[in-house]
Amino acid sequence: MTTKQTAARLERYERRYRELARELEGIGYIAAGSVAPRYNQCGKANCRCHGDPPRLHGPYWQWTAKVDGKTVNRRLTEDEATLYNEWIANDRRVRALIAQMREVAARAQQLLLEEAGRKAG
Repeated sequence: MTTKQTAARLERYERRYRELARELEGIGYIAAGSVAPRYNQCGKANCRCHGDPPRLHGPYWQWTAKVDGKTVNRRLTEDEATLYNEWIANDRRVRALIAQMREVAARAQQLLLEEAGRKAG
């Protein structure tokens, strides 16, 4: 590959890398974990949740995540669950964008290393 071709490829990689970085700017708050609905039985023997078939109480929304190496659970309101789902989706988008940035950077780095090797050798 010629120096001109290498420069053109590096320019494309740089442009793509910057595009991905700009996408990061538009992402709002992020959060790790997951949100899930929970259904429970209560302690009242005559309650519908003990019937046949049982009709459980809920949904109660629960956020679960690892915090400092420990699993943390938190009960949420429906509005809080909506917010957490948005933040978790943002977190996934950030991770995907960074993975793409790493791929582009790896290609550019390989070209730069090959170019440096040609100049040294």
